[in-house]
Amino acid sequence: MYTSVRIEKCGEASFTSPSWGINHFQSLAVVIPAYNEERFIGSVVIHALRYAPKVIVIDDGSSDATAYIAEQAGATVIKHETNLGKSEAVNTALKWAKQNDTQALVFIDGDGQHKPDEILRVFEPILAGKADLVVGSRFLTIKSEIPVYRQIGQHLLTSFVNLASNVAVTDSQSGFRAYSRRAIELLHFNGSGLSVESEMQFLIEEHTLRVVEVPISVIYKEKSKRNPFSHGMQIISNVARLMGQHRPLLMFGIPGLFAILMSVITGLLVFDIYSETHEVALGYSLITIMLIILGVLSIFVGLILHSVRAFFLDLKKTMQHNCVLSNRVSRR
Repeated sequence: MYTSVRIEKCGEASFTSPSWGINHFQSLAVVIPAYNEERFIGSVVIHALRYAPKVIVIDDGSSDATAYIAEQAGATVIKHETNLGKSEAVNTALKWAKQNDTQALVFIDGDGQHKPDEILRVFEPILAGKADLVVGSRFLTIKSEIPVYRQIGQHLLTSFVNLASNVAVTDSQSGFRAYSRRAIELLHFNGSGLSVESEMQFLIEEHTLRVVEVPISVIYKEKSKRNPFSHGMQIISNVARLMGQHRPLLMFGIPGLFAILMSVITGLLVFDIYSETHEVALGYSLITIMLIILGVLSIFVGLILHSVRAFFLDLKKTMQHNCVLSNRVSRR
């Protein structure tokens, strides 16, 4: 059973919300992770500043003029000395938000694919207190200029990530997202490269985050910098790693059960050959034994890792609870 995600098919949103005054609005920020985006970053920042009081550009070790152009356009620039990957860029933004008492963030890409005038739409569920995380989906009601091969690849990746994470969304790889203060406090990403969106989907259930999807459009101005096939394989590899970390029983248990099932089939072949020839099929017998051993070991590994993960999650919750209690006592 998938964790449910509410889908909002809303139109143009507004900052006006009964629970958000002007002070809350001033504590919102748009974040743009960027790596060598000097061609588009200036216009993206200028347009984003029309819809939010602050724009933060995380320059992830760019070798071009991305940081300079972003700063001249009016953004606050936080620069990584080397290219650390998008996960660390997002972590840097979350750390900045915690230090500056920012109540909500919206992330958009720096290559001009996302429309800044849709920032309000993505912000709205956060502002209205309906969500902890908002995903801007390219595959809802709004038609976008997505090439067919990209649509096929994105749908396949989304289906795989949904199955692996047990959380169903329509666009698992969208970088157009909004975070509430609760999400800012809870989320931290350990993945590398471009696995942040996939890892986020695993963390949704772990932290019981309320998720809403809203429709967005996307513009592809030029050919992708990355090879679509190698990019897809990298994401699949990262998702497999995340499954091992977050859902080890699924990661190791299903292959283990499959190996045992195959051992039953090869075992029946051994029995059938012996009943006809009265000779032991040595090859099939060895395969059967190996499959049984691999299957049992895989299931046990899954069970052990599942138990270890459950223990540390309980320990983490206990420590967080004790920390909250100690803070309350100290305030008194």
